[in-house]
Amino acid sequence: MYESYYGFKEKPFQLSPDPRFFFASNHHQRALSYLQYGLDQCEGFIVITGPIGTGKTTIARSLLNNIGDSSIVAVQLVTTKLNPLELLELVIAEFQITAQGHSKADLLQAIESFLINLNKQGKRALLIVDEAQNLPAETVEELRMLSNFQLNNKPLIQSFLLGQEELKDIIQAPNMEQFRQRIIASAHLKPLSVDEVKKYILHRIHQAGCDNDNLFAEDTFALIHEKTLGIPRKINIFVDRLLLFCFLEEHNQIDVTAIEQVAEEMSIELTGSLHGKQPNNEVSAPVGGNSSNEYSADNLKRLTDNLREVEEFLESSIQQKIKMVRYVDKLLKQKSDDYSQLKAQALEQEQEQDN
Repeated sequence: MYESYYGFKEKPFQLSPDPRFFFASNHHQRALSYLQYGLDQCEGFIVITGPIGTGKTTIARSLLNNIGDSSIVAVQLVTTKLNPLELLELVIAEFQITAQGHSKADLLQAIESFLINLNKQGKRALLIVDEAQNLPAETVEELRMLSNFQLNNKPLIQSFLLGQEELKDIIQAPNMEQFRQRIIASAHLKPLSVDEVKKYILHRIHQAGCDNDNLFAEDTFALIHEKTLGIPRKINIFVDRLLLFCFLEEHNQIDVTAIEQVAEEMSIELTGSLHGKQPNNEVSAPVGGNSSNEYSADNLKRLTDNLREVEEFLESSIQQKIKMVRYVDKLLKQKSDDYSQLKAQALEQEQEQDN
């Protein structure tokens, strides 16, 4: 919607991880260096942990995007709570391996044959396990067993484990000592600082084709950090909505007032506009009073509160529809201007031909 208005060639704050938009903060760059070292070793496990939305998947894809090594055959698993057998079945499916049977022994034999065949072609397998904090400890141990597949003392498969902070608890358990000894490199990602939020936003709008460094007022970056806690995914969601809001309001610069308005709108949407505070039902009945009258009074108060919340919700919806109508009107006006311009150019060309 807002791309052409602000001079973007594409949306700068998409949710899907894109290596082109990777922003290397100090700790992201350090993590990337550790991962590159681990990958160069051609063995062992590489573990990336961090809170939700801090860029674990993006950093792994950025690493793979910059490898430029056709000898690495990589697949990515997004896991749920898989047991060891289900994990092997998923590995079989993602690497497109043909197995002769469905038992664990059949699956392991098929995986080993596949890895040996890759090795003969001068290639090796890389398994990226996303959301690895969902894996039970026995399934993580199954990954370690896969790393035992070797040929000429060289491992045939290497694994990345990407997960939230709970993954650290799984790996640090006393019974995971053998797995810990196989970890070549690890990194823990953290949210961005205020200064890094500014650099992150400017980096992404530049990547999207906008060179206007004054698009965001200087005092907005600290407030965006406050609203998003410096988490890249939250920044993407919030700033994308912010740009849409300012486009509909025809703002040429994003300011603090717009941020507060958008934050209030999103807060209502995310928490549920009809889920207000519970009404205070502590109503004293007169001595000898009728309990049904008391019940009716409580119901009336609750109904009144609910109707007020419904009214607020409808008002918010109407405002959103008004903004959308304004947007459509703006598009129609732009199309009309374009048509008039094309018509004028065609008329001018006709006149030149007549002369």
